[in-house]
Amino acid sequence: MGMRETWEALSGVGHPEERVLLIAHYDTVPASPGADDNTSGVAVLLELARCLQGAAFDRTIQFVAVNLEESQTVDGQWVGGLRGSRALAETARGEGWQLTGVVVLESVAYGGSDISQKPLTGLPVPMPEKGDFIAVVGNQASAALVKEFVSAASTPSVGLPCLPLVVPGNGEVLRDTRRSDHAPFWDAGFKAIMLTDTCNFRNPHYHQPTDTLSTLNLDFTTQVCRATGLAVARLAGVSE
Repeated sequence: MGMRETWEALSGVGHPEERVLLIAHYDTVPASPGADDNTSGVAVLLELARCLQGAAFDRTIQFVAVNLEESQTVDGQWVGGLRGSRALAETARGEGWQLTGVVVLESVAYGGSDISQKPLTGLPVPMPEKGDFIAVVGNQASAALVKEFVSAASTPSVGLPCLPLVVPGNGEVLRDTRRSDHAPFWDAGFKAIMLTDTCNFRNPHYHQPTDTLSTLNLDFTTQVCRATGLAVARLAGVSE
């Protein structure tokens, strides 16, 4: 299994050198179909690439699918995760990319008012008991991105419940908030947020053979897609 990224770009017409990245990882763990983690994120990524084509934005929107997010055994050796996103963040820093913001689509399809939400110790805000929201996780430098997404999700046409989480530093004291492809961008000094249904804190099928399409809430996923599309469009800026 190679470490690869695949991307398409919608070039900006005003300031094409400025970029908004939309990222999802396309790997899963052995023995799991990975419907929520992370087919759901990839599906939203592809749908937004389809929906936004032909629109004109001031900044470039780059749609990126990364590999090797999961920690697992590869060719008999244990390897850490976030390898694809770490390579991409290093490239962005090394080449001096002008990143307005990075939006990472983690697992985004397991949610509903009938789903129980487990608490996560140490959070700066209380965790709701119902798993009907998307968590929007940013570090201190990315607080404005968190606010932008929550604003988009709160519009009447979307109406997606959100839990905004702005963590101290780069999330070092809350390690669970670093468990996706946003973390390498934090470490590289870029503004990034993660969108997540909180994975194992909500979904009993997380990393299991039962992580299948039949367990997902596609209406919830559609809301996430609409909110993400609006947030990304605002970050990219509609061209005049």
